[in-house]
Amino acid sequence: MVELAAFLGNPGREYERNRHNAGRLLAEHLPFYSSLNWQKKYRGLYAVRGGCHFLMPETFMNLSGESVFAAASFFKIKPEAILVIHDELELPLGTAALKFSGGLGGHNGLRSMKACFGTADFWRLRIGIGRPDSRRPGQGGREGSGEGIVDWVLSDFDAAEMQVLTPVLGAAAAALAQVFDKGQESLLPEWNKKKISLQ
Repeated sequence: MVELAAFLGNPGREYERNRHNAGRLLAEHLPFYSSLNWQKKYRGLYAVRGGCHFLMPETFMNLSGESVFAAASFFKIKPEAILVIHDELELPLGTAALKFSGGLGGHNGLRSMKACFGTADFWRLRIGIGRPDSRRPGQGGREGSGEGIVDWVLSDFDAAEMQVLTPVLGAAAAALAQVFDKGQESLLPEWNKKKISLQ
């Protein structure tokens, strides 16, 4: 059962629409987002609804585990009851997927989570942002290489990408709301076998 949902990203207006902030962007699409009473707590923005805790760390991405750990420690929430919502290079834009545990994929937010909790055994809702394409000007790096990754994740989605991303965020947020409202035990395993893809 998920007790804490953490929407990862970087704080500050200059980062709001970055690819690295896909997790925070998804929070805005939750059907009940406008009714949440966000407060500054646990080194982030915190809200609670129906017994589930919501957190947007206000640390930078590479320290986001510290914020999640502070909230989880206060409420005595175990790692396996935490859902981390984050951007994912290994999924193409237009997809979202749920998984439990697994590798960190070089993601600094997930690395911070593992460093703070001592385990990678937590749920992840992965929002596809794709990898930079060396054939497109300004993206840099050879195709399949790690070159240009930092610039890529810290750059904004363009208008065409937002047209692809927005419906995915809406669909994933609606599915996530069902997880919280209609029985996580059955819905999480079922969703774990699928990908949301609106490409």
